[in-house]
This record gives sequence, structure tokens and C-alpha cells, in this order.
Amino acid sequence: MELDVFQELTEEITLECFYMTESQQEEKVIQLIDLHHFVECYDSKIKILSYIRHPINIIEEDGIKKGILFYDLKHSIPVDWNVLEEFKRRHQLKEIWFVFVEEDPISDTIRHANFITENSIEIFYDKIFLFHFFQSAIQSLK
Repeated sequence: MELDVFQELTEEITLECFYMTESQQEEKVIQLIDLHHFVECYDSKIKILSYIRHPINIIEEDGIKKGILFYDLKHSIPVDWNVLEEFKRRHQLKEIWFVFVEEDPISDTIRHANFITENSIEIFYDKIFLFHFFQSAIQSLK
């Protein structure tokens, strides 16, 4: 993402999310960075539709609306899995993807597999990915 685009988007977050605390706005900027970098790595033709109002980002891939939730095992708070179906229905999404974001290189995915099993992630999400942010690599886990 180019610097001027990043500045424009962070200004939009500051204006649109004035009701959020500084910490919440910072999380929203991180979400935005993860989203743009993921799209660049996965398929640059994906169109970003919405990212401000909810932790689930809405995208369009080949004319189909989908949602993406980014999750960092080290920093994220628990997700209310029950809200997903309502969100999916309300926004007419065909799929919701779950994306683990990792900054450090990961040699195995045991922690991720355990988290998926313990939280029944595969039931709620259509695709599950491990996104190695700095390596710009995406690994499909489902």
C-alpha cells in the first residue's frame, strides 16, 4: 500500500471512528493494513467494500460478497461466534473467511489447529487461512 493511500485511509478511520478510543482506532488501522496486504497477496482483483463498521471486512471476489475476519492469537479478544450468522445474513455474504495473522515465521500450525478445534472455527467459517504478514505468504488451513 502506498503511503498516500495509507494516510488517506487512516484519516478516514479517524473521521469515521471518532467515537472510538485511540486504542480502538489503532486496532482498526491494523485491521486495514492486514486487509490491504492480504488482498495484495491473495488476489489483487478483490474489491474492498467495507472495513470500518465491524471487525469483519466485506470484500467482493468475482462478483460474490464475502467477509474476512483477521485474528492474531497473541493479541485478539474472543470473538462472539453467534454474531456471525446474523452478520452474514444481514450483509448477504456468501462466505466468511477466518485469517490468522502472524508476524513471525511459523514452522508448524499446531497452535492454530488446536484453536480451530477448541473454538469450532471450521463450523462457522468457509475458509481458514494462516497469513504470514512479513513473508507475504498465505497458507490455507481449510
